[in-house]
Amino acid sequence: MIIVTTNELPGYRVEHVFGECFGLTVRSRHLGSNIGAGLKSLAGGELRGITTLLHECRQEALSRLAAEAQSRGANAVLAFRFETTEYAGGGGVEVCAYGTAAGVRALDGQAQSQAGAQAQPAPFQQQ
Repeated sequence: MIIVTTNELPGYRVEHVFGECFGLTVRSRHLGSNIGAGLKSLAGGELRGITTLLHECRQEALSRLAAEAQSRGANAVLAFRFETTEYAGGGGVEVCAYGTAAGVRALDGQAQSQAGAQAQPAPFQQQ
């Protein structure tokens, strides 16, 4: 699955657009990270517990996005973005990964030489 922030994919032709897809996760911070964040805010510096939480949320949302796109028959997601929202007075976070599920094909092997063999998506089956 190729996931890009651009609207086009150099070296590929978009043959089918499956539409908008997204991956969503909502998590709350645990008591330890809340206490640690409160103490750290007094001294300054990185809030590592919250950084870890956000990183895990983004990875989970991205994985869910890829799974939804693949379930629709897509082999790429274009115009990929993240949206993050705080809720419950800062006690939790919602992360949404979204983009456009698409079926793409390489143009004359150009994409493989430009992006590397692992970026080559499997052919999609139009539904």
